[in-house]
Amino acid sequence: MEGDCSRVMVDVESGPVYPTTTVTLVRDKSTHRRRLCGALLALALCVSAALFITWPAKKQDHVEEVGELQHTLRQLSGNRKTAIHLEGEYNCSGKYKTTVEWTEDVGQGFSQGSLKLNNNEIVIPQQGLYFVYSQVSFHVSCKADPKHPNNQKMVHLSNMVKRWSPSYGNNDSKKYQTLLSSVRTVCKKSSNSEESEGMWYNAVYMGAVFSLEKGDMLRTDIETRLLPQLENGDGKNFFGVFAL
Repeated sequence: MEGDCSRVMVDVESGPVYPTTTVTLVRDKSTHRRRLCGALLALALCVSAALFITWPAKKQDHVEEVGELQHTLRQLSGNRKTAIHLEGEYNCSGKYKTTVEWTEDVGQGFSQGSLKLNNNEIVIPQQGLYFVYSQVSFHVSCKADPKHPNNQKMVHLSNMVKRWSPSYGNNDSKKYQTLLSSVRTVCKKSSNSEESEGMWYNAVYMGAVFSLEKGDMLRTDIETRLLPQLENGDGKNFFGVFAL
């Protein structure tokens, strides 16, 4: 019996030692991994919460920026569609013998949207703010005045844009009022009379913003005596309107 018991005790003491140590090591590694995973999970949850809180605000700002950009583009697109630019020249044998004859089919001329050229006048389609502009170019011969040889003859160049509106209440007489007017003087006295004489080239430009009514008509007006001195050519004489 004692031999059997001794043999049993040896088996018990020598058998479970290594397995017990191995199990303990595995449990330590598993615990470390669980703690590491827990920490990573907590960090991920914190990051997700932060993104969840800030994302709606960023998304709203982005939506507002896109909305403002689209609104601006729509405005620019709308304005671009309402414009007219005319080029013209004086033709003494043409239809309009007392003014510049305007056309949208020459040079850089065009019309788009609801602004139209009718009977050599620009017709305003609807009430609103418009930029109106015009330029005419002259070449003038400057010669000394026979009565005053030491003085050059003064020449005044002018350009006007006139408006007729149904709001004037004069549909029968159709009187026009001056909208834009500009005058420039050339052939000034010079210390060198030879330099003063000859051909003077000058352009009279003007432009401004106006509040116009539906049905308004705009036309240019140049003194008849100056028409033969107009300089023809691309970009020399133009008349236009665009909506703001």
